[in-house]
Amino acid sequence: MALDPALRDRIVASVDEGFPEQLALTQDLIRFRSTRGEEQAIQDFVFRAFRDRGLAMDRFLMDRAAIEAHPGGSKFTPDHSEAPIVVGIHRPRQETGRSLILQAHVDVVPAGPEDMWTHPPFEPVVEGDWLYGRGGADMKAGHAANLACLDALRRIGLQPAATVTVQSVVEEESTGNGALMTHLRGYKADAVLIPEPEDEKLVRANTGVLWFEVEVRGMPVHVREMGAGQNAIDAAYRVVGALREIEARWNADKAGRSHFETEEHPINLNIGKIEGGDWASSVPAWCRLSCRISIYPGISAAAAAREIEDAVRAFSRGDPFLANNPPRVTFNGFFAEGYVLEEGSDAERVLGEAHKAATGRELESFMTAGYLDTRVHALYDRIPALCYGPASRNIHGFDEAVSLSSLKRITTAMALFVAEWCGVEPIA
Repeated sequence: MALDPALRDRIVASVDEGFPEQLALTQDLIRFRSTRGEEQAIQDFVFRAFRDRGLAMDRFLMDRAAIEAHPGGSKFTPDHSEAPIVVGIHRPRQETGRSLILQAHVDVVPAGPEDMWTHPPFEPVVEGDWLYGRGGADMKAGHAANLACLDALRRIGLQPAATVTVQSVVEEESTGNGALMTHLRGYKADAVLIPEPEDEKLVRANTGVLWFEVEVRGMPVHVREMGAGQNAIDAAYRVVGALREIEARWNADKAGRSHFETEEHPINLNIGKIEGGDWASSVPAWCRLSCRISIYPGISAAAAAREIEDAVRAFSRGDPFLANNPPRVTFNGFFAEGYVLEEGSDAERVLGEAHKAATGRELESFMTAGYLDTRVHALYDRIPALCYGPASRNIHGFDEAVSLSSLKRITTAMALFVAEWCGVEPIA
């Protein structure tokens, strides 16, 4: 049943009233340099923000053994974050509505050369409709929105009439193990909403992701005799060609795959980092490629990994040097399957109505060729996993920014969604 129009109008006005406070919280979050492994301070800040709102608190570390034993667990490396996961739980006086998980991640990707930013990346700046800063869009704006939609209800004397679990995770940008750990901890709900920057649309399908390294060993000699050596960097370039053939083959396999077959290039291979050699005047003895590739939903990470290993092995057998010096392939991060959000859930209907009330437009859905934590809840909790959030630009790039008008609209939609999905009751 749709919300009473008078209550809807009160919620809309409350989001608007609280938006300056929401913006300030978002800016506070951006100021933390919460790159991988450096999220402890921001998680302490989040813990206090949750606790100050009266949520019941839980803070816990990754259980590596449990994650590695799970089919959705990604690979651990020495770079894996050891920061805690923070969870706050709202418990109603009477459980009359449907429960909900609101989730966000605090980890951000590196800023790159900071002199290429218009403003320092961790000093939030508002210019017109845009809030600039690393991680502001992906996804500290959504993180603050999770609290702001509950704040909007509280401001008018209401709270959800169902359990709402607010989760702040790490490792979203590198393994997805933070979200998986909340699942392994036992947190469940009737639906999940994750406000990633999705241009006010609902993600209908999402690729899986693999991270891997390819290491090539060469034969070092002085460059005056380089014909007698073997250049590991040159050999690595040849391996890249073989990897591009995998990418092309997987893209050609899109026919009949719902949500992907109309995309020009749904599977993307990124050679994200290359390092090698020790001396400009020595033929390099080693080269290491750090790679990322996506996979279709329904393809297991293990099966895709085997195909990559087999392709590199087959290519190497035909290469005069690599046949006797085969590259080593190591999977070192994301090892995650994709998912499809099936149509027709009541959660999607409620979000669609809330979106239309907040924006005046029908809710659109689309496929995104990147990793999302919603895969944990879709694949392993088997609940409606809604990924929906504000308009942005340059996420993972220079001058990342989130639209403030869009952020206000999606926060309004989220508050309306919570009110209808969970129901509301007076604050005790």
